[in-house]
Amino acid sequence: MGLVLAVSGLPAAGKGEFAAILSENGIPVRSMGDMIRAEVKERGIPEAPHVFGEVATQLRAEYGEDVLARRLVKAVDDLLSQHPIVLIEGLRGTAERDVFLGHWGDLFKVVAVTASKELRFRRVQSRARSEDGDLSDLEMRDKRETGWGLDVIIQEADFSFSNESDLSDLKNRVSAWLDNL
Repeated sequence: MGLVLAVSGLPAAGKGEFAAILSENGIPVRSMGDMIRAEVKERGIPEAPHVFGEVATQLRAEYGEDVLARRLVKAVDDLLSQHPIVLIEGLRGTAERDVFLGHWGDLFKVVAVTASKELRFRRVQSRARSEDGDLSDLEMRDKRETGWGLDVIIQEADFSFSNESDLSDLKNRVSAWLDNL
């Protein structure tokens, strides 16, 4: 069996960019955020900044804090049968991490991507996703996601990348890391 990586970080820290770099290197990516976006679409709810967090919170309340992880394990196992490394993008909770650790053990590693709140807010303003809003929306997302244990996951990550510079710097550092992985 191969290696499963999960990238974690606060909103707009650079998880998606990290995932794109790995994808460019032939590593398949499964996004937990995409799972929430698909759920919103399936429910027919109009997209707005608060909707995605509400749906994520409802799913966790109804099915358990680890619902997304449990739904994702088989898809990742299927990918591992054909790829030596698979990336899970958007790990946000300790319950999710525990599912992955329980399933893959030492073959599961967490990568944290970090950036300052100011820089993350500038990124939010420039990317114009439907789940993004103003600074108070970002602060609410930070609070909600740290409530799931995101701060603990970032602190205890196996690998960490500060993403305070430009995309080219991140690409260079992540590519060098991949070469040594």
